[in-house]
Amino acid sequence: MSITFDRSLVTGNELIDTQHRELISRVNKLAEECVPGTEKRTAVGTLDFLLDYTDYHFSEEEGLQKKNGYPKLSAHRREHEKFKRAVEELRIMLEEEEGPSEAFVEAVRKNVEEWLQNHIMTWDKEVAGYGEKETDGL
Repeated sequence: MSITFDRSLVTGNELIDTQHRELISRVNKLAEECVPGTEKRTAVGTLDFLLDYTDYHFSEEEGLQKKNGYPKLSAHRREHEKFKRAVEELRIMLEEEEGPSEAFVEAVRKNVEEWLQNHIMTWDKEVAGYGEKETDGL
């Protein structure tokens, strides 16, 4: 499974949408490289890369929310923390294995791919909608 950045994932914020495209690209790369039987080193490197970019993206996104006075910033931040913990748990899971297993691949699908799509379609779209409402009256 891979994620396709389509209209359903567009928030309307160009910076965030650009970062989401990059994040989705990295998640798709992880999914492609993490098939049972591949080298652990490749998957670990991709997970580390994903974690670094996630930190950057979430920081940018939360900064925009703070700047716009988004009232659910704390809850949104907690959602981001859940994702980071899930990716860190995947890294630990992978470290304990010789390479990506079927359980690992399923965990990537559920805890990374599905989470990201759902998060963008609910939380991030709400944030973008809030920003539009706030700036429309100016």
